[in-house]
Order: sequence, then structure tokens, then C-alpha cells
Amino acid sequence: MSDSEEQQLQQQLDCALDLMRRLPPQNVEQNLVSLLEIAPELTEDLLSSIDQPLKVRLDTRTGKEYLICDYNRDGDSYRSPWSNEYDPPLEDGTMPSSDLRKLEMSANYSFNTYKELYFNGGVSSVYLWDLEDGFAGVVLIKKESNESSRTKGSWDSIHVVEVIRKSRTAIYKLTSTVMLYTVTGGNKAGGIMNLSGSLSNQDERELPVENPNAHIANIGHMVEDAETKMRNKLEAVYFGKTRDILNELRSPDSLQLARQRNMLQSELLGQLRS
Repeated sequence: MSDSEEQQLQQQLDCALDLMRRLPPQNVEQNLVSLLEIAPELTEDLLSSIDQPLKVRLDTRTGKEYLICDYNRDGDSYRSPWSNEYDPPLEDGTMPSSDLRKLEMSANYSFNTYKELYFNGGVSSVYLWDLEDGFAGVVLIKKESNESSRTKGSWDSIHVVEVIRKSRTAIYKLTSTVMLYTVTGGNKAGGIMNLSGSLSNQDERELPVENPNAHIANIGHMVEDAETKMRNKLEAVYFGKTRDILNELRSPDSLQLARQRNMLQSELLGQLRS
């Protein structure tokens, strides 16, 4: 492939990724399929670069739900963090080492508690895999709300972490992505309001490690901080902007009251300047 062809392919990839960032997260699968039909040469790059909403499966052996993604997939099978088995069954599927598997099980129970405290339900899964100088993993959390036919929403968070071990410390590199959507309305009296978006955040810290379980606490603190920051940002950007637009269209106070408030502000400002 010539340099010009590589540049053209990279430009197509950048445009495709920019387009996907601007489309609603809840429709990412349909949009991705349509995009791959237009540009099949970008299939591998797009599938590895675009985060898709998490899907839930049931571990028939344990009766527990778990989340599936590319990080627990081997071929067409997905590994359960509870039974450590692939579905459909796979004899030579990729597995973590015995010590890392113990840490993975502890992490799943810990983040299950985290999920209940912050989300009051939903599904969480943690998957770990070995690296030469440490290990890596992903923390997945999904919470759906479908209280009525007129109101529904979903929160999907994907936290990918790389852990580089040192003598008494470890370096943690965390990349977090949150996809959020809420849909309300749809009755005869009005239309549908759809608020959706996604955010990504990166963090790197060097933290002390006294024992293997300290990794869970360190990763947990970083995930907690990342989700809090991104939640506040989503609330300020999306819902705050929607509130500003609504106030521009129709003030919650009467026009006379708004004028009186503006006059009072002008008078106070004049007195301060005099």
C-alpha cells in the first residue's frame, strides 16, 4: 500500500470515528453495521476502536448474570467471570493464571458490592489477563432503567486498566468510557425527548501495594473517581444545557418577576460601582 493510500485510509477512519462520536450511543450497533457496509476495509479498525453497549448473559452453571465484550471473547465464545467457563464451550480458550484468577474472583465480588452501593442494581463483571510485567483488566458496569413504556435509560461504563508491577508499588493506567442515554415521552400529548452521549477519561497513578488484594482497592478508588467525574460532567453538559435551552424558550417565572429581578441587579451593581 502506497503512502497516499495509507493517508486516505487513515482519513476515512478519522471521519468514521468522528461520525460515530456524534451519533446516539443506543444506536451504535445499527450505525456501526451501516458504516461497515459502506467501508468494509475499516472493519478491523472500527471494531477495535468503537465501544458498544454492553450485553448481558446468564451463567447457567451459577445462575448469575455477566457482561460480555471483546475482552472476555475468544472466537464466538464468551467467558463467565463466575464459573470461568466459556459459552459455547471452548476447550482451549484463553484463561488467566491461577493467581490472577483468584484476584479476578475477589474483584468481581468487590465490584458487585460497589455496583449495589452506587447503582442499586444492574450487572457488573471484571476480567483480568496476564502481561509480562504485570496484568491488565476491564471493569464493566451496566444499569438499565425501564420503569414504564414512556421512560427508559441505560448507563454503560467500561474501565480498561493496565497494571505494571514494581517492588512495593504499581503503576495503574486507566481508560474509562461511559455511555448514557435517557428517553422520555412518546405519548399522545407530546413527543419524545432523547438525551444521550458518551465521555472518555484517562488516569495514571503510582500507588503502594502491600498485598495482591491492594490492587483491587487501588483500581476501585480510580474507577470510583473516574465515574464520579464523568457523571458530574454529563450532568453539567447534557442536562445543564437542556435546562438552559428550556429556560430560554419558556421562563419558569413570570415576565414581570424576571424584570423586577433584573432591575434589582442593575441597582445593586450601580451602587457597588459608585
